[in-house]
Amino acid sequence: MNVKHFIEDKLLIFEVNEEIDHHTSERIRKRADYEIERFMPKKVIFDFKKVNFMDSAGIGLIIGRYKLTNSFGGELELVNVSNKLRRVFEMSGILKIIPITQNFSNEKTG
Repeated sequence: MNVKHFIEDKLLIFEVNEEIDHHTSERIRKRADYEIERFMPKKVIFDFKKVNFMDSAGIGLIIGRYKLTNSFGGELELVNVSNKLRRVFEMSGILKIIPITQNFSNEKTG
């Protein structure tokens, strides 16, 4: 997972580049929690451009980071979510609290 932080925008971006399952979600969770607590950003973005598979552990991962970010007034957003993953998010009900932006591109990331 690549992490990008932009101080002036108070923005933290997690570029997830692997499947999210029981085994990988714990490692991603630890790194995300560390970075979120370290920077306390106004907005956290999870970029799913390179994620082809996610199980229920991924839903738990996202909900937990939403709660952490929300606890200090920040927002969480999901970007570049494939149709397959969008269906998983829709079935879980997560889209009622966390928005998805399709085709996110941040000029700062190159």
